[in-house]
Amino acid sequence: MSAGREPDAPRSLRDPEARQTRRALLSEPHVLPLTAYVGQLRAGSPDEFPDFDPLDGGVAARMLFLLEKPGPMTSASRTGRAGSGFISRDNDDPTAEAISDFMRTAGIPRRETVLWNLIAGWNGTRKVTAREVREGALETLRLVRLMPRLKAVVLVGKRAERARPLLAAEAFSLSSSVHPSPLVRASQETRWRRIPEDWRAAYRAMASL
Repeated sequence: MSAGREPDAPRSLRDPEARQTRRALLSEPHVLPLTAYVGQLRAGSPDEFPDFDPLDGGVAARMLFLLEKPGPMTSASRTGRAGSGFISRDNDDPTAEAISDFMRTAGIPRRETVLWNLIAGWNGTRKVTAREVREGALETLRLVRLMPRLKAVVLVGKRAERARPLLAAEAFSLSSSVHPSPLVRASQETRWRRIPEDWRAAYRAMASL
């Protein structure tokens, strides 16, 4: 993959040229099965499903960080300040920037990871229904079976944690952290600051498997 051409930096996807370059990588072998998976999700749904970031590990990743729901800066069709169209640590928002910083602090190589959300589509609201959570947990099972090297899933946020019962029977380790959003930082700053430690522990546990 020609990832060296792309900036690996917080908020770099604010640049339209960077977004275009990254879209050109969606057919690379390591991410192509996930690109096809997103295409299946989009078929017949009114929701907007962002692509996986091809600078991450794709189907070769050993760690899945499962967050809660895409935010507006994943939306390429958003009016006003355009989103990227990707689930990415390089998106132009504070949660993505925190993810990028925390991954570096935790010492987790980018190509070991994939980012995704329990509720995979953006529908114009941050609200989440119980039905979305149930359906998202079932859909996550389909995703993890596309990742043959997967060894660990980190459930990021209390809504993502609700996927634990369905994922517990799978052959990978499960761990949790709070969500890296500004709202969580404002209400649970001590736990928010512990996220890199939680992620580092998950990575070390995976490496010992």
